[in-house]
Amino acid sequence: MERNVGGLDRIVRGVLGIWLLVVAAAAYRDDARERAAIAGIAGLGLLQNAMTCFCGGNYLFGIDTTTDSGGDE
Repeated sequence: MERNVGGLDRIVRGVLGIWLLVVAAAAYRDDARERAAIAGIAGLGLLQNAMTCFCGGNYLFGIDTTTDSGGDE
């Protein structure tokens, strides 16, 4: 897998992933299990993208954000 997520894109994915996991925990606590599952899966997916620097969607659309100036260098 070649890197295609970097810089600001990677930071945004990490922050949104954490936020969605918090939303999932709150929804689970409020017995909104379907909402918790959806938010949890989305949050884990974004965190996986941020940690591995690879996104399948970016790959399919030919998007590469590793060259942006988000402080990754």
